[in-house]
Amino acid sequence: MHVPDGFIDAPTSVATGAVAAAAVALSLRGARRELGGGTSGAGAADLGGERTAPLAGLVAAFIFAVQMLNFPVAAGTSGHLLGGALAAILVGPYTGVLCVSVVLLMQGILFADGGLTALGVNITNMAVVTTVVAYGVFRALVKLLPRTRRSVTVASFVAALVSVPASALAFTLMYAVGGTTDVSIGKVAGAMVGVHVLIGIGEAAITALTVGAVIAVRPDLVYGARDLRQRLQLRVNGALVDVPASEAASPAPVAARASRRTLWISGLATSLVLAGVVSFYASADPDGLEKVAADNGIDRKAEEHAYADSPLADYGVQDVDDARLSGGLAGVIGVGVTVVAGSAVFWAVRRRRANEDVSPASTSV
Repeated sequence: MHVPDGFIDAPTSVATGAVAAAAVALSLRGARRELGGGTSGAGAADLGGERTAPLAGLVAAFIFAVQMLNFPVAAGTSGHLLGGALAAILVGPYTGVLCVSVVLLMQGILFADGGLTALGVNITNMAVVTTVVAYGVFRALVKLLPRTRRSVTVASFVAALVSVPASALAFTLMYAVGGTTDVSIGKVAGAMVGVHVLIGIGEAAITALTVGAVIAVRPDLVYGARDLRQRLQLRVNGALVDVPASEAASPAPVAARASRRTLWISGLATSLVLAGVVSFYASADPDGLEKVAADNGIDRKAEEHAYADSPLADYGVQDVDDARLSGGLAGVIGVGVTVVAGSAVFWAVRRRRANEDVSPASTSV
């Protein structure tokens, strides 16, 4: 789904760039609540920023790593994780948009993956659309299903599955407005949505497995599972009765099976192994957009990436002849850069929220 330069004309690229910039700005404000803690409002998080900010940087790095693992979905076509659903469910929708945006920025600048003039298109499609659609579907399902961990996992699967063809449809609409070649939009829409439904199954499986694994060890760190935290109860006449929210200081936390540090180290190690070792065995077939573009002539005016000669272009280290070593090193570097960049962004957002919370009146008191 990484759109290269030349697919979309300049006016549409500028317009989508403005949409992406507005979405990122809004997400920065929303992420202050998700990363800074608090319990007021539907969009506010009840997770402490000291726990959520490191996890958000790790989520960005994990998405980068898993995006290197193309899996076959049909004859001659592959797909990979988009990550919007996974990020939104783990760390919140606003922070999720920022996570995927950081990944796309690193990929575009360091690895020449996704055009620079198309960065707004890619952020809108892969970060904004997937996150908004997935989280909307997820919240609707969580409200309908029983309040259990299995329900969160099931809702994660469906939300991720829906988010991928939604992103494909968004690209088709953009191409209908500003495509650089004269092609049948109906044919493109059918091909894009069709292949990305199949890719969505892989996305859904990865998302559900990851969310389920984190819930199993640290349910208190999963933004989408915050409603599972057990309400305080009192025994009245032999029966357990929920304490009213107004009288309970806070919900009783679900028992954790691993420390935050253990989870973070395990997640980082998994990301490094996936990007540095497992990625070598990923499918070499073109992904969904590449296949549809080649079959329908969308790529006739594609342009070479501005950073095509960068040392890490195409996920390989320049001057390293061994393909396995070159790709592995590039993957490890990408994970490292992404986790540092992502963590820096989220810590800065959290610190700004903390500074806003310390008012002159409160300090004088």
